Amino acid sequence: MGAGGRRRIGDIAIHRPEPASPLLPMEPSKAQAYDACLREALAQMGEWIPRWLLQVQDLLTHKEAAAGHLREKQGWIEARTTLESHHGFLSTRILETLAESVGNAMPELASTPRKLDGLSFDELELMGDDEVQEKVEEARVLQVIKIAADDDLVDLNARMCSARGQARVRPEFNPLRSEIVVRALIKAVNSVHVPASVRNAWLQTGALSLGQELAAMYVRLGRLMDSWGVAPAEYKVVPNPATRAGVPGGVGHPAPATESVTPRTAADSQAAVLNLDHLHKLLVGTLEKADASAGGTSGTGHAMVQTLAAEVVTLMLKSIAEDQRLLSPIRGLLLGMKPALLQLASSDPRFFADRQNPARRLLDAITERSLAFRSEYDSGYGKFADEVNEIQRALEVPGKDLPQRFERLLARFISSQLTALPPSQILARGRAVKTLARVEQRNLLAERVAAEFQARPDFERAPGVVRRFILGPWAQVVAQARIDAAEQQETGLPADSPAMRYPNILGDLLWSTHLGTASQNRPRLIRVIPNVLRTLREGLDSIDYPRGDSETFFRALMGLHEAAYKAQRTDLSAEGPAATARHAPAGAWVQPAEAKDSGFMEDIELDAQPAFVNTEPMVHDPRETDPLEPLLPVGTWVDVTHEGQVLRCQLDWASPHGTMFLFRTTVGRQLSMSRRTLERQLLQSKVRVVADHGLVDDALDQVARQAWVNSVRFGDPADTQPGTP
Repeated sequence: MGAGGRRRIGDIAIHRPEPASPLLPMEPSKAQAYDACLREALAQMGEWIPRWLLQVQDLLTHKEAAAGHLREKQGWIEARTTLESHHGFLSTRILETLAESVGNAMPELASTPRKLDGLSFDELELMGDDEVQEKVEEARVLQVIKIAADDDLVDLNARMCSARGQARVRPEFNPLRSEIVVRALIKAVNSVHVPASVRNAWLQTGALSLGQELAAMYVRLGRLMDSWGVAPAEYKVVPNPATRAGVPGGVGHPAPATESVTPRTAADSQAAVLNLDHLHKLLVGTLEKADASAGGTSGTGHAMVQTLAAEVVTLMLKSIAEDQRLLSPIRGLLLGMKPALLQLASSDPRFFADRQNPARRLLDAITERSLAFRSEYDSGYGKFADEVNEIQRALEVPGKDLPQRFERLLARFISSQLTALPPSQILARGRAVKTLARVEQRNLLAERVAAEFQARPDFERAPGVVRRFILGPWAQVVAQARIDAAEQQETGLPADSPAMRYPNILGDLLWSTHLGTASQNRPRLIRVIPNVLRTLREGLDSIDYPRGDSETFFRALMGLHEAAYKAQRTDLSAEGPAATARHAPAGAWVQPAEAKDSGFMEDIELDAQPAFVNTEPMVHDPRETDPLEPLLPVGTWVDVTHEGQVLRCQLDWASPHGTMFLFRTTVGRQLSMSRRTLERQLLQSKVRVVADHGLVDDALDQVARQAWVNSVRFGDPADTQPGTP
């Protein structure tokens, strides 16, 4: 294929634009430049992937010639000949997988994109041996590629982010980054039915040359984006708030293991090292069997289990002690529990992986409660610190009853936390939850009511101010009336009931505000106006809608009625057709009494807009998150900036449909907000996430990542190199 043209990758047709072609605009839009860059990247991959596979074949030939032992030589021969026979299939398969991965790598197209460095402790326990080895190979290949290519990726990341409309660099917006390429490569290679030793030989042998090919492509693409006028986004160091729980590189989280793997000393390498294979076997309980099958004794296997369990406990506590989200005195007290936890690990080497184990539950409970405090001067901190201190001292007492002691201490700690809540706070929480559930029910029903109103044939002929009122406050009025009727179990509603009168008034309201029809029947207009105004005010009062907010509408309504009454027939010909633009219902409405009961936080930026004025119809982005998908899990700790203060709060409750959220401070203060407000507050960093899952989980995830690093540094016993049995 020449510099330009069309190439097929499997079932995917890729048009490659000529970089210097006059057919491309000299300064294409950013979206055009972004799409063109992806097409160019895939086209370039179509050229260098086959070339890279040939380079791997040559490298395997050199290794074969340099092999000093027959078995080793045979291993390299098998790897080379197998690659030669699968060259065409692999070329196509790698390109297809890359094309698929690039399309699926963008943040808005993947619900929770899995990071390459995101190995978790829980995932490891569920993995099979082959998956563990694949994870190690993934890290090794990525490490080599990053060294070779990431310097040249910096500029392309910045330009791709700019093309996506990002003011600052966010590498996840570049679907061509090295992590995506490595994941696609391993997926493609694993689809070939050949021995694992052969696949490993291909990956290890070709990693460096693959990194060099990627680096060259990144340089070419960066220059191409520059020629299209795409300036790089800014690299700015933003403090990673103690906010993003579980994010490697954040507060209390060392950088990803794959970012930098430094060699250890010879003395270190001679000591027992916790690698991924060891940790996996420890978690699934096969470490002793594996040691016995390798020729060791059962006693040796048990000692190995105890040694590795102690290393897990040590690394876990080290990670907790370095987590800046915990106050320093609490970290010190937790570290003081190390002797007791090591003693427990000698008899129960997997206690840390059992979420129901009393020792694990006690660690979870202490670290979770500790997140409630931003400072040692916070209310309630002194009592909490004294309790943790007592627990630490109780665990120092020698004795064989350690497991039972953990149970007693856990029960006492939980009981203390429950009794710390005064009855008034419990009642206030129940009232707030009930209130917000009712608010969500009314707002969801109001959306359906608004859709009913919008479907009326006379709706679109009404002036915009009337349409907005009907879809907003009046839909809330009708929804509340229907809820009240349902709660009173009314059947066969009389015509004068609010649930019937409020929607029925729309006929007269819409007719009276249409200049062309109302002006032709002044007697009817005079007759219906008092009833319309009386019913509207009655309905708004039923939901405690502020009079000040509704006066703008009533002034406009009376102006329309006056115009209809005074209109002459000559005026009617000047009346243009009503606008037919779509109108979105207003946001969540919370009555003043409901706001007081739940501590509801209004969105200031939304409230600043005058009611019932001309606004653009709301445009819904199809890539918006599913409203039923939880924005934050219940239990998440956040810092909320409110009324000039930063409050440490916990998400205490979320409504069934995920539209209302209730937060609680340690002193029992309640704050609630709608989903729309919470999204805006998160975007503006007025709500900062401190931890959205357990700190012990984070610490154990870090243990798994450290085991992964050790596997990359020293290799796993499970590794199978060419030429080995």
